[in-house]
Amino acid sequence: MDPSGLPVSPLEQALHAARALVLADLVAGEVADADVVSLVEESVVQRRWWVEQWPAGADFVAGLVAQDVQDALLERYGRWPLCPVCEAGDPHALEIEPELGPDPHWVCHKAGVKVASVGSLGPATGGTPSS
Repeated sequence: MDPSGLPVSPLEQALHAARALVLADLVAGEVADADVVSLVEESVVQRRWWVEQWPAGADFVAGLVAQDVQDALLERYGRWPLCPVCEAGDPHALEIEPELGPDPHWVCHKAGVKVASVGSLGPATGGTPSS
């Protein structure tokens, strides 16, 4: 239920969960400044419209918000999240898999490994664990 006592729709539940998962990864990477959090909010607003048009896509929202934020960070600040697996070579960002599907994960394509579920980067990178 929301603060007014009304039930929260599945759409809103999916959007709130996506926001929380991506924020947990940003906090773990110590990049959750106010302007970065605003990027998350912008993505959630855009994805609200998207999932209203395609309700079956609610399970995909967390991965899409993570990709949106990753793309926005690349344009403004640089690659995020950096791969914690590959210690040699040029630093590179993790990618989301599946690109459009449920249960999104951060993966390293160079090493061919799944690093963490979206929202669980903290333990995988040695950062703040998500709760």
